[in-house]
Amino acid sequence: MRSGRYIGVMSGTSLDGVDVVLAAIDQQMVAQQASYCHPMPPALREAILAVSQGQQLTLSQLGQLDTRLGRLFAEAVQVLIRREGLEKEDIAAIGCHGQTVWHEPLGEAPNTLQIGDNNQIAALTGITVVGDFRRRDMALGGQGAPLVPAFHQAILMHPEERRMVLNIGGIANLSLLIPGKPIGGYDTGPGNMLLDAWIWRHQQRPYDKDGAWGGSGQVVYPLLQQMLADPWFALPAPKSTGREYFNPGWIDQQLTNFPGLSPQDVQATLVELTAMTIAQQVMLCGGCERLLVCGGGGKNPQLMARLRAQLPGTEVGTTDEAGISGDDMEALAFAWLAYRTLSGEPGNLPSVTGAREASVLGAIFPANIQRYR
Repeated sequence: MRSGRYIGVMSGTSLDGVDVVLAAIDQQMVAQQASYCHPMPPALREAILAVSQGQQLTLSQLGQLDTRLGRLFAEAVQVLIRREGLEKEDIAAIGCHGQTVWHEPLGEAPNTLQIGDNNQIAALTGITVVGDFRRRDMALGGQGAPLVPAFHQAILMHPEERRMVLNIGGIANLSLLIPGKPIGGYDTGPGNMLLDAWIWRHQQRPYDKDGAWGGSGQVVYPLLQQMLADPWFALPAPKSTGREYFNPGWIDQQLTNFPGLSPQDVQATLVELTAMTIAQQVMLCGGCERLLVCGGGGKNPQLMARLRAQLPGTEVGTTDEAGISGDDMEALAFAWLAYRTLSGEPGNLPSVTGAREASVLGAIFPANIQRYR
């Protein structure tokens, strides 16, 4: 096994920054040692959002975005290394998820695209990079996502307690950690994605701090029922989605028959949509004793209150209470996945993604061939 210090890099669907974590990882432990959130330049964020929502662009523009984002990831890693007084030789590898700009797991030619050139990261940092994690799983008939449930199993599985881990990032996804059963996991639908898009349109704020703006509105139940009728929510697992489906255009389509609603009421309805679609899936899976929440949504008191109200028999808390930072969970997971790849161990769970078999994931971008050997 390739034990050592690893760095994980994640920008996520919310695009609110580049999360970078440092962890010591071996067969027995994942010990987080440092973290850092690097700012995302507004112009780069807007360009990525446009691509993710289907805006046309040239191959040149896509290539430039790929390079610019790779350089930004490298810059974020270098800041963390400097802050911790480390040298590049201290790091076994960087695990970089990349920025998903398109995810199409169904159809005749399933595909997924993450940008952020890993060659740039390896060249600028002098550290081996592991990236492109999703496409091997997809080539094996899987959804390519979610991949984090395998990490949740490794660090949060309890021998007796029925647990689920809920990541509320741009998209919300569940990991089912039920003793005696195969690990499950899938996307439940929008997490913060629609909430962030709506407040940005009306308040020019990247997110609804403490859920205060949405909390000032009232849920519009006819609109909520129409949203819940979207056929995506009825799809069976395994399933995954992203910004290419749930985006501002989706909100506008839903509002066609509801002119004149106050923006705060729409926001309150979107909060209820996120909470209800999560709660429904928790109950469909047989419920759990403890729901551990990570991601930005765990900091939205209104959303957490609605989850608790809809899951009265479940203790709803955060992964921080279990000793794992909710802010750093996904970046930490990709540091661990890089460790798995370099160790020749599988990183996917067929029971989660629907792949035909477990597989080593990702591509390796060596910093130099002598060190890699």
